[in-house]
Amino acid sequence: MLPFALALPPALIAQAAPEVAVGRILDDWHFAAAQADEGRYFGHLAEEAVFLGTDATERWDKAHFRAFAHPFFAKGKAWSFKATRRTIAFAGRGSVAVFEEDLDTPNLGPCRGSGVLEQRDGVWKILQYNLSVPIPNPLMKEVQGRIAAFLAQGK
Repeated sequence: MLPFALALPPALIAQAAPEVAVGRILDDWHFAAAQADEGRYFGHLAEEAVFLGTDATERWDKAHFRAFAHPFFAKGKAWSFKATRRTIAFAGRGSVAVFEEDLDTPNLGPCRGSGVLEQRDGVWKILQYNLSVPIPNPLMKEVQGRIAAFLAQGK
């Protein structure tokens, strides 16, 4: 993970070793959100991309995710996610990357992201991103109970 991201063209990033290229794309994607660069942020997503948020109702295709996120970007700051650890594996003769990363976030606390990228015409595109909040096992019964009570209230 880079301590800072460079706004490099995705085609130039893709010329690096595959693991480096995928890491740079993800770092730049996160950095674009922190800079409120909506075009660059959504440019890293494939047209059929899906973003899964932390709430069970948050499953967005690219168009709906952009509509949801636009007001945040329009205010000049979307969100700040910084990867503190990441693993990347490859499939499809190296054209598909599967990753998971630990994230430092000022608003949500520790989070985890995972997803899939595919290299298309020399450019890595994010096909799916899944954002989650890891719950320590000792807290699981309490969290389950709170979720059940919340759902029972019809909210």
